[in-house]
Amino acid sequence: MCMHAGQAQPTVPNPRVMVNNRPTVLQTNPYMVAGCPFTPANGGNGPCVTAQWVTASVRLTSNGVPLLLQDSIAVCTPTGTGLNIIITQMRVKGI
Repeated sequence: MCMHAGQAQPTVPNPRVMVNNRPTVLQTNPYMVAGCPFTPANGGNGPCVTAQWVTASVRLTSNGVPLLLQDSIAVCTPTGTGLNIIITQMRVKGI
């Protein structure tokens, strides 16, 4: 979810690496944000539309691209706020 409670979803899951029969997500995959209720004051930017991950695993990759972790950080566009990771799998741990 974005910081304003909009729902964020990956645009392209990574089917090459599966965890619990679900695809993982790569750092390079953008997220789409839907339903962000942020209303900017005085003509500012908003609501959140997309998010891009700026941190991910340093050792866990798929095709040379880092996979997302529970502590990964994303930045939303155009607001510059982050995403809150609400749901994650707990079967595999990475660094």
